[in-house]
Amino acid sequence: VNGDGQVNIQDLVAVAAAFGEAAAAPAAHAAATEHLTATEVQQWLHAAQNENLTDPDFQRGVEVLKHLLTRLTPKETVLLPNYPNPFNPETWIPYQLAEPAEVTIRIYAVDGSLVRTLSLGHQATGSYQSRTRAAYWDGRNNQGEPVASGVYFYTLTAGDFTSTRKMLIRK
Repeated sequence: VNGDGQVNIQDLVAVAAAFGEAAAAPAAHAAATEHLTATEVQQWLHAAQNENLTDPDFQRGVEVLKHLLTRLTPKETVLLPNYPNPFNPETWIPYQLAEPAEVTIRIYAVDGSLVRTLSLGHQATGSYQSRTRAAYWDGRNNQGEPVASGVYFYTLTAGDFTSTRKMLIRK
């Protein structure tokens, strides 16, 4: 972008500085940030700040990265409603993490028996709401058998945070 023949942080910041400006192509949609993580943007911001350049366009790009980091960093950890709900036979379970954590989702039958455990491992701070990032449940139990129609509860555990919601499977 800056014409030096190399793609580096200076190019990234130059592109960030142009966010929101009129262009020949359609403006970037909010979904363009769907795959970005707060960790990635934090790394870019750190690299840009280490460049220590005073060019106004570069500084505007740094400010855009700061704004983007704020948007990508949830203020609180939240378990969101699954979608679709009711569902058959699969659903996605979105959530947000205000801090990095080991994440597990447990699915229970109405009698309290454990149906399925989704161990998602260590997750970075961020929003896990799209189908590509949310937890996925295929409507099967821990033995791989399809579950019956009815009400189920899902519990997110992320560090010290725990929250439970209800969902309905219809066949």
